[in-house]
Amino acid sequence: MTQNLYSSSIPVFKQMLEALRQVLIKTDAHIEQQKIEPQALLKARLFPDMLDFSRQIQVATDFAKSVSARLAGIEIPKFEDDEKTLDELIIRIDRVLKFIATIDEISLSMSGDKEIITQGGTPKEKRFSGHTYLFHYGLPHFFFHITTAYAILRHNGVPIGKKDFIGTF
Repeated sequence: MTQNLYSSSIPVFKQMLEALRQVLIKTDAHIEQQKIEPQALLKARLFPDMLDFSRQIQVATDFAKSVSARLAGIEIPKFEDDEKTLDELIIRIDRVLKFIATIDEISLSMSGDKEIITQGGTPKEKRFSGHTYLFHYGLPHFFFHITTAYAILRHNGVPIGKKDFIGTF
C-alpha cells in the first residue's frame, strides 16, 4: 500500500502551524501580563550555538512551505526572514497556512517516487524520492524547529503545555 503524501503532510503542517499560531498569541498575552521585554523572548535560545526563537519559527515555516511546494512541483514562495515582532511571526504563519491551502492534493499525493533535489548544483545538494524527502528529511526538520520554539518559550516561563503544542485535530 502506498502512503498518501498529501494526507501525511498538509494536514500535519496545518495542525502544527495553527497550534504554533495560538502559542504565539498566548506568548503575547504572557509578555503583557508579566511586563517582559518582547525581544528577550524573540532572541531567546536554549543554548548559545542554537538559533533564536524567531529564527526557529522562520525555519519551521520554511520547511512547511518548501516541502509542500517541492512535492507538489510548484515554486517555493520566498520570504524575507525579517520578522521582528510576535505579530509579524503570526503573519508569517498565516501566509504559510494560506499557501499550503492552495496545494493540489492529487499532485502532492502522487509524488512519492518523484525525485526531489535540494540546493541543486551546490556542495550541499541532496537527492531524495518524494517519500524519503517527506518522511526522513522534511517532517523531522519541521518538528525539530517547532519543538525547539516551544521549548524556548517553556524554558522562559510561558505557561503552555502539551495541548498547546499539539493543537486541535
